[in-house]
Amino acid sequence: MQDLLSQTFQPLHSMSLATATARLVLALILGALIGWERESSDHEAGLRTHMMISMAAALFTVIAMELTHMRADSDATLQIDPLRLIEAVTSGVAFLAAGSIIITRGSVRGLTTGASMWLAGAIGLSCGTGKGMLAVIAAAFGLMVLRLLRSLARHKRSQATDGK
Repeated sequence: MQDLLSQTFQPLHSMSLATATARLVLALILGALIGWERESSDHEAGLRTHMMISMAAALFTVIAMELTHMRADSDATLQIDPLRLIEAVTSGVAFLAAGSIIITRGSVRGLTTGASMWLAGAIGLSCGTGKGMLAVIAAAFGLMVLRLLRSLARHKRSQATDGK
């Protein structure tokens, strides 16, 4: 039984469990910030969606980093390409983001929400690779774009309405 448990729950090779957990938590928090902004603005994909996307991307990255540190049999050839991970995450998130975009009668809704989901995936990838400060900066810029530019757009629309 002990052998089964030790084989099933092997320790991480490229980082400590505490480091991996910290990366996942950072991705979760930063994804939550962007998701909260979307949810507080009554957009389709909100807090939980962005948290899950960001944390999933971070987890995929941690897993990929672990795979690069796995010992392969001497006869086996292990090919490692970290760009495949980025492509896989961006494709998966793009699929989800595309589902949030609604086009009706020439009107497009959900495009910014789709873009914010894509950003959450990139933030998760950044957290997973240990580039937490880069993830924080990207989240801050993303929040600035979402909040500040929405305020500017509202102000511009109100001026246009007042001028009529």
